[in-house]
Amino acid sequence: MSNFDHLSLDGRLLQLLVIVIEEGSITRAAERLGVTQSAVSHLLDKLRGIVGDPLFVKSGRGIVPTARAEALAVHARVLLDEMRRFATGAEFDPRQLASHITIAANDLQRDLLLPPLLARLHEVAPGITLRVIPSDVPTADMLRDEHCQLAISPRPPEDSDILQKRLFDDSYRVFYDASQRSAPESLADYLAADHVSVLYEPRRSLDIDQVLLAQGIERRFVALVPGFAGIAPFLRGTRRLATLPSLLAGELLRELASAPTPLPCPPMPMYMIWHLRHRHDPAHNWLRGELEDIVPAAMMRARPAHCAHDTRRPGSDATGRRRQSRCAS
Repeated sequence: MSNFDHLSLDGRLLQLLVIVIEEGSITRAAERLGVTQSAVSHLLDKLRGIVGDPLFVKSGRGIVPTARAEALAVHARVLLDEMRRFATGAEFDPRQLASHITIAANDLQRDLLLPPLLARLHEVAPGITLRVIPSDVPTADMLRDEHCQLAISPRPPEDSDILQKRLFDDSYRVFYDASQRSAPESLADYLAADHVSVLYEPRRSLDIDQVLLAQGIERRFVALVPGFAGIAPFLRGTRRLATLPSLLAGELLRELASAPTPLPCPPMPMYMIWHLRHRHDPAHNWLRGELEDIVPAAMMRARPAHCAHDTRRPGSDATGRRRQSRCAS
């Protein structure tokens, strides 16, 4: 039982606990906070005294949080959100922001949206630092536990406390090395080829692959990679094919040729996803609005002329189930 007064707590101690848990290292936490390691250790000792728990224990070369620390971090994130709202109030001014924003995104949406988003944010909020983590197949806990404030993915978790809004739709194309082969001339030609695709952890294939398999379309996969950035080396210099979102032709797969799919395929929607607690947060509302605003221009820059497609954003906030099948990353 701690003898310390709970009023000894402050926002910096709460932030420190969350950041050390996220980084798993006192050294990295100190770098992120812009302070010395000794300062982090001193503040952790103060927090240990207040809560009566060691908070972190050594594990190999790093540290891991105790069960008590994990539980406290959940409450700390909520309190930090409340403190942020208390400080900003109704007169939110992005020019006063000096904080880290963490967004989860895989390589397609990361390269397409986040560089222009950062440029736009820095026009009015130069104190913001953007941290990007992979989303893989995002989970509700990523957002509940504040591993990220926002996720961008075709696969919103179907949980009542998770909100979503559609940003755009994309179509699918077949990518190949034009120096080695031509586009598949028929479905039979397509099925006769070797194929490459993406497999996210834990063993989650692209929705397009699941949809085609459900239709009885079986392909021979010779390579499965953890992200779109790994596709090109497995197509280059071969006759292999990969069926992927058309927007990849603008950047990650720009060296490869592409052609329409030889069979109908539903579109791939892309969503921004966030936790319910941020619904009325002025800073988060501003962030979401800035992301929406950069989408049309980002799509125009990325989409090759032969992939012209409607870039309207038809979605709206939702917490219910997905309304259509998704071919997605």
